[in-house]
Amino acid sequence: MKTQELLSGVDAAWLRMDEPTNLMTITAVLVLEDPMDVAMLKELLRERFLGFTRFRQRVRDPDGSPYWELDPHFDLDRHVHRSALPGEAGRTELKARVSELMSDPLDREKPLWEMQLIEDYRRGSVVIARLHHCIADGMALLQVLLSLTDEYFDPSRFPDTDKQPHLLPGAVRGAIKTVQGTVATGRRLLTESARSLINPSHALRRVKQGLSFGAALSKFLSLSDDPNTLLKGELGVAQRATWSEPLDLARIKRIGHVVDAKVNDVLLGAVAGALRSYFETRDDLGDTETARALIPVNLRPPEQAFQLGNRFGLVFLDLPVGLDNRLERVLTVKQQMDEIKASAEAVAALSVLEGLGYVPLSVEERAVRHFSNKASAVMTNVPGPQEPLHLEGRRIQHIMPWVPRAGHVGLGVSIFSYDGEVRLGIACDAGLVPDPEPIVEGFMQEFDRLADGLLPNADEGSSSTSSASAAGE
Repeated sequence: MKTQELLSGVDAAWLRMDEPTNLMTITAVLVLEDPMDVAMLKELLRERFLGFTRFRQRVRDPDGSPYWELDPHFDLDRHVHRSALPGEAGRTELKARVSELMSDPLDREKPLWEMQLIEDYRRGSVVIARLHHCIADGMALLQVLLSLTDEYFDPSRFPDTDKQPHLLPGAVRGAIKTVQGTVATGRRLLTESARSLINPSHALRRVKQGLSFGAALSKFLSLSDDPNTLLKGELGVAQRATWSEPLDLARIKRIGHVVDAKVNDVLLGAVAGALRSYFETRDDLGDTETARALIPVNLRPPEQAFQLGNRFGLVFLDLPVGLDNRLERVLTVKQQMDEIKASAEAVAALSVLEGLGYVPLSVEERAVRHFSNKASAVMTNVPGPQEPLHLEGRRIQHIMPWVPRAGHVGLGVSIFSYDGEVRLGIACDAGLVPDPEPIVEGFMQEFDRLADGLLPNADEGSSSTSSASAAGE
């Protein structure tokens, strides 16, 4: 008899964090320029998705010692659903559909994922994918989703499929040979997109040397609660989801070059400005100096991108919403991120999460609420591939994933780059933030004003000092 495969401590922790008001489900939207029907999507999943055994396994004994078990009743039709949007079937209706799905828990009697295909959307189609956090972290799940694409698909990733002929029908097995020429490109793209925000080898090396782990863990455990703002309060079941129009990634990089900052610093600085504007227009800024965010940090080396499970830590970042100078906000974020990169905070947080998976559920619930009170938002910035991707020849116009939130955190901010463009996504509690559009609009305005102040003079070869002064006005 095969030994049960237990969930790791950190995977079990994310499984048990599920609450009706904050589901631990990663949601992603893939917008296709051309139509796809549900039969084609199912065939693609049989070929490129179900070879990952985890997506045919369900969780048993979730409140005890949870373990993975092959679902004896697995049926792809129970996971993939054809759907249509009401009314004009446009962007507004799609946002409403995503918001509804974010409030709907996954069925724990079957593998914890599902996909909904909207066949008719702006002359194309949309795939809405939902996967539970206990299966893997966002970086690994991104690699799995991207492996569905023509450019990334690599049949050698599924060495056991010959033993599972029902996964690869004859026509598909025959077609495998035609994709071998794209495998090298796919592997290169995967390696590039799997680079972590903070180099995991650096953090792990510091832990091994014992230089900063104790200090990082002490900081993680001793932080004060985040100030009360409009983002704090009791949560409800209803969720809101939205996303921005695209930003030009090259333009963001030029801004970063002028002020010697990373793309992530520029974007998070713009988020700080958007939250400041949101607070100000609702008379809630007051003396608030910062709004603290939890930032997931990938600790998985690129060569382990397809090893499912959770391998990431969390760091706290104080967004400087109290500063009225947008350039100072970017530089303050940069300074903090530089300090975080020199520490082992992310690894310390991963150790705490691992431990939570083995304590009684009541203890974990208290711990999650304790830590979530120290932040107002979860924010993630994921670098996606910078070349166009396709599903069965259908170009993916854009991809938007949303980060889940735990405990009392009511706001999630996701930044994702793809094919030279960057989009900001918001997922939030509908009671705390009934309309997230002003945050998105504030982010776009903040970025435009920062660019207007920095780039014109910089492009003409002027010094960054004069450009920086203009950006702060």
